[in-house]
Amino acid sequence: VSVVVIGFVAWSNIRGLSVSRLGRLLRVGLLNLALSAAIVIYGLATLWNPSAIVQSIDVAAGMPRISDVVFAAVLAGVAMIGIESASGLAGEIRVGGRALGRVVILSALAVPLVLIGMSVVGLMALPVSGGTTLLESTWINDPVLGVVSQFQPALARDVFSAAAGVVAVTVLVLAANGNMLGLSRLGYSLATNRQIPSPVGRLHPQRATPYVLVTIASVIAFLLALASDISFLAGLFAMGSMLAFTMAHVSVIMLRFREPDAPRAFRLPLSIKVGKGTVPIPALVGAVTGLGAWVSVLVLHQGARVAGGAWMLFGVLMYIVYRKSQGKSLAKRFVIPEQSLRDDPDVEYGSILVPVFGDAIDDDIVGTAGRLAAEEADAGEADEVIIEAIYVLEIPLSLPIDARIPQERIDEAKRALRRAKEVGEEYDGVKVETAPVRGRKVGQVIVSEARRKGVELVVLAAENVTKSRGGTLLGGRGGPRDRAYGEVTTYVVEKAPCRVILTAAPAGEEGTRDAVAAD
Repeated sequence: VSVVVIGFVAWSNIRGLSVSRLGRLLRVGLLNLALSAAIVIYGLATLWNPSAIVQSIDVAAGMPRISDVVFAAVLAGVAMIGIESASGLAGEIRVGGRALGRVVILSALAVPLVLIGMSVVGLMALPVSGGTTLLESTWINDPVLGVVSQFQPALARDVFSAAAGVVAVTVLVLAANGNMLGLSRLGYSLATNRQIPSPVGRLHPQRATPYVLVTIASVIAFLLALASDISFLAGLFAMGSMLAFTMAHVSVIMLRFREPDAPRAFRLPLSIKVGKGTVPIPALVGAVTGLGAWVSVLVLHQGARVAGGAWMLFGVLMYIVYRKSQGKSLAKRFVIPEQSLRDDPDVEYGSILVPVFGDAIDDDIVGTAGRLAAEEADAGEADEVIIEAIYVLEIPLSLPIDARIPQERIDEAKRALRRAKEVGEEYDGVKVETAPVRGRKVGQVIVSEARRKGVELVVLAAENVTKSRGGTLLGGRGGPRDRAYGEVTTYVVEKAPCRVILTAAPAGEEGTRDAVAAD
């Protein structure tokens, strides 16, 4: 069963997550929440017996050990936080500030209510007798089925049992899938920032998914599953989740100082002014609580302490050895483009064409090309990689192609090309050659120069698509445009004789770029 489930999860993540699959994942999560709420409501209505809980408290028998209470609290916190699912799906969700606030408030209220309600109903259905309950013995691996086994009449018991069984299996498989998705994104981030060796983060040539990392993680997951030790696996999972939970809160606090004026869809309340930034009290409480919980797992859980500690030590040592072998600083950030992770040994970038336009985004474009070229030179594929920076001087059809160009446009072209040379040659093994080029259409000039110079890659700033749509009333030619980008970008992607990398800024974030490779 483990082989089948883990194999399915690996195949699913290598294939990639589509919008429809994401929708199914979210719907099943809502179905699980709805079923849990239904079990709580039906159980409270048919099994109501507060004395079953009160009578189970035996002060004379002594309180549970502090270590057990702390570890149980940490596991409960991991279950309620769900950080592994949130981190895996956050990148696929676009939501406004108000809607995000409602989601946060709803999840903060609904999830604890359902989990606490399930605990109450569980103790009413299978109360403590003689210091123990069937929930910790007979039904320890299937607690929800144990609760519904006490429902009456038999029809209700059978319906809830069947629903719980089907939903539980589905949710567990999708939870594993969501965890692997988060790992895939983390591995991609580590690889592009040169924190793990590039071969480990290698991307699938067609799917652009980190198939090597997914395969390694699947093998490790299967080996861990062979242990069949729920306590060991829960402790290991709690350790990782609490560490991630702590880091997330620390990151929120750090961003308030590093980027205090950055636009935010949702801002934590109850902030206090500290120096040039602010400290959100909820994030501070979360960071301290998470750190304490993480330390408690290390102290109280031997399996997490040994296995988790060894894993973290291995990761740190691998990072140090890898960075030192590359001659890179341990503290400085290095970013490589996604294309360098592609599993395509035939791709070599001995020369790159970069059109510049004198805009603020030119540095990003040339920087992307420079990182690609430096990676090529660093890998020994070429002694020196040439970046051909061009500035297209568009000549209208009303003028001859050799018409005189105003001096201010010439000066602008010189400034843009001079800046491109400065930025590009900051990278080792990179030489930038510049030239202004005349032409009628920008896209045609770029394609023509790429073909004439025989370059192996074009790095281009993708302009946004126009929102004009058709009908003679608006001066259009038909229905809405079906292009993802504007005319220049579309023309270059369709006509270029080589690979094209497009960079485009996220909406509202000037100067920040996402790279997209196109064949």
